Amino acid sequence: MPDPVRPLRVLVSEGSSTSAREAITILGLSGHHIEVCDPSLWCVARFSRFVRKFHHCPGLRTDPAGYLALVERLIGTGRFDVLLPTHEQGFLFARVRPRLEGRIGLALPGFESYRTAHSKAGFSRLLNQLKLPQPQTEIVKSAQALRAAIRFPAVVKTSVGTASRGIWFVRHAGDLEDALRHLTAGDAFADEVLVQDLIAGTTEKAQSVFCRGRMLGFHAYRQVAAGVGGGEAIKESVNQSQVRGFVEEVGRALDWHGALSVDYIMPHDDVTPLLIDCNPRLVEPMSAYRSGVDLVGPLLRLSLGETQAPLAESREGVLTHLAMQALLGIASRGGTRRDIVRECALLAAAGGPYAGSSEELTPVGLDWLSAVPLAITVAVLLASPAFAIKLARGGFGAHLLDVGSIRKIESEWFG
Repeated sequence: MPDPVRPLRVLVSEGSSTSAREAITILGLSGHHIEVCDPSLWCVARFSRFVRKFHHCPGLRTDPAGYLALVERLIGTGRFDVLLPTHEQGFLFARVRPRLEGRIGLALPGFESYRTAHSKAGFSRLLNQLKLPQPQTEIVKSAQALRAAIRFPAVVKTSVGTASRGIWFVRHAGDLEDALRHLTAGDAFADEVLVQDLIAGTTEKAQSVFCRGRMLGFHAYRQVAAGVGGGEAIKESVNQSQVRGFVEEVGRALDWHGALSVDYIMPHDDVTPLLIDCNPRLVEPMSAYRSGVDLVGPLLRLSLGETQAPLAESREGVLTHLAMQALLGIASRGGTRRDIVRECALLAAAGGPYAGSSEELTPVGLDWLSAVPLAITVAVLLASPAFAIKLARGGFGAHLLDVGSIRKIESEWFG
């Protein structure tokens, strides 16, 4: 399903996330020239036949000014048509957007809108203003206030966090003390912390593309099987017109321009979806692509200032999976080497839960180099299944933001 837009020279903002890796596959199948910058020499995006060149760069978290300088040097060569932010680099680019406009194509909203969507506390406040459904939520700034607000079971979240990090499921007093230790050690109360009721239900995600507050495309999927760290191992596309309406309201209120994704819960005892998180980017766009909707193509056209007609509805019931997530998930839940070998056999034969499903992250048939990280993952897990637990408990990657780097970017002198 190639995008009919002319081949473009695209600079992808990072290569470590699953979202970047999936966007690269879509870009490559559409015939675009792709280059990637990332602080990790071994990021997953390096293992793609579609990536023409890799640029080693400073970490966004550790040196946002150095990262921006590298990106601006690349833009200054005149080799690129579009800068595509696939993760939290959009926060930085939105902050300095006046410096980038006219030099390269870029689809982002205003910085205040981006900051609202990026912050869990800001997003919760926006939902309250719009009277959109979310779990019962309290925003606190101290351990004492957290103790006063908690009611079990609950979810405790730092306002800044991604990839399921900065989240604790608190079911009893022991869980609360563990969460407080981590929050205090990480100086989380220097910012804001959210306390939400823990809702029993199915996790689903929606992703969309907007042009100046007008929705152009939408797709939603539910988690069929969990991977490591709460990520999806198997997904199924769903039709969620009610959620689409909620996301449209959010996009209009923020005058959103570019990609916007929302997580929500479908409660077991209710039919009303509850919005729980927002990501100002496309999250793993291959599910939409496999379901007949390319959300990456419109982003390119918006970046160039071109008009884009609304996209057709995506197909529901389309199954996709991420083999690496599935294997890491098995291992993180205490799976043995035998369990990992059995899962590899199911994946190879497209059997069991993978029947009728297509690979999102490492599509070896389309991109043979993607077999390398998959093979390395299998080898490492067979050598030490406990590695998956260490990975799930690991810290933020250098391509992501934390409270300190956000404060640097927001400061008056930056940009």
